Amino acid sequence: MTIALAQWQLDKASKESFSSQLYLQAQQAIQSGRWAAGARLPSIRLLAAHLAISKFTVAELYEKLSASGLVRSQPGSGVYVSRLTEQQQQQLESSASQSSRQQDVALMRQTLLREPHWIKASAGWLSPDWMPDQEIRQAMRELARQPQSLTDYGPAQGYFPLRQYFTQRLAQLSITTEPAHILLTYSASHALDLVFRLHLKPGDWVMVDDPGFYNFFALLRLHQVQLLVVPRTKEGPDLVVMQRLVQQFKPRAYLTNSVLSNPVSLSIQPARAFAVLQLLQQHQCLLIEDDIYADFETQPVSRYTSMAGFQSNNGFEIIYVGSMSKTLSADVRVGFIAAAPATIAALTDLKLISGISTSNTMERLVHVLLTGGGYRRHLEQLKRRLQQARSLVFSKLKQLECQLWAEPSAGFLCWVKLPAGVSSSLLSERLQQRQVVLAPGSQFSTLPDADQYTRLNVAQCLDEEFWRILAEELRQAKST
Repeated sequence: MTIALAQWQLDKASKESFSSQLYLQAQQAIQSGRWAAGARLPSIRLLAAHLAISKFTVAELYEKLSASGLVRSQPGSGVYVSRLTEQQQQQLESSASQSSRQQDVALMRQTLLREPHWIKASAGWLSPDWMPDQEIRQAMRELARQPQSLTDYGPAQGYFPLRQYFTQRLAQLSITTEPAHILLTYSASHALDLVFRLHLKPGDWVMVDDPGFYNFFALLRLHQVQLLVVPRTKEGPDLVVMQRLVQQFKPRAYLTNSVLSNPVSLSIQPARAFAVLQLLQQHQCLLIEDDIYADFETQPVSRYTSMAGFQSNNGFEIIYVGSMSKTLSADVRVGFIAAAPATIAALTDLKLISGISTSNTMERLVHVLLTGGGYRRHLEQLKRRLQQARSLVFSKLKQLECQLWAEPSAGFLCWVKLPAGVSSSLLSERLQQRQVVLAPGSQFSTLPDADQYTRLNVAQCLDEEFWRILAEELRQAKST
């Protein structure tokens, strides 16, 4: 079958180039399935004549489609749609995960698959319809009009005005710093990787919360350190266990989400934070505070860095990490590190050695978004929508005899205990067959009861189809 010439349209009054217009048409038609795999594209000569454009323009279009993998050229025969079927895409993704670290990244790989009809109930981010897409597009247009280069390397520590913004933002959290003591990174994960490179060596002991963020565990294992899990209570880390671990193992560092901790969405209580600081100071244990959920908080909460600063007189140090990926965009990614001057200097050198500079264009784009006035309104809308989503999801969970480990008052994550006798690992396997992503509790916890729990994202659980499927599978699980 040859794709009809009538399916190609061109707006010659548009400012968009002919090649770009036609590429977008073809891309959408192929990815939506309107043009089936194996369909033949018109010859360059015929399409050029039909649209009254040069054969060079059509040849350029076909080259771009081929480079994108959307079409394939058969010499002497023509150009054909080569779109992979959904099943083929899944097979390729599955085979790509057969590595020694596949268990560490299994959930991440699954939630990153591009199947819009899948329900990603355990995803760690908000879906695109919750994010300021139009504002990002507008900021891109504004950025394109600015005279600064879009092709040069950025400064070593990152775009200075954005570092100034983060300084002011941290001051609102009672964290005193200055732009020279902030390093911009690609993401919070990139920031943590740099910190681990600087401070940790293979064999070091590092404390982490349990339940905690699965990528913390994976990233630390990547650096060949040994993990010490500290059970998480509703007030913060279990102080008795932490004290025993510190005395017995002399850990090099403690890594934590102090605010809206993943997956439980609770924040450290002031009295517990003070006791933890005293213990870590006494043993000169590095504290790495990951605060990527800061902008979701609905009322002021404590932070280790706001209580103790970055460094005390006896050599104890706190390193603070942040990111805009959760509230602004998972694709427009910028993270940052705030720390003592000597630490920032050393981390900057590591950043230069391992990746040169971060994207100046991306950092300028984020600065436009954060300072344009719309970000505050976006946050207020997010918090209102999340409050409604939490109320709905918590009510649905109760109806299904699922229990919240704690009822968060902010954020989008929650740690849920399944009905008695239901295994989260087995349930997640069954739900995957029905195109629902549910995370086994073992991804977030090493505690004996981990398989009774799962992490849910309230913003990703608003589809009634999810609750119908979950109810059916829970009934099936309880009856077997």
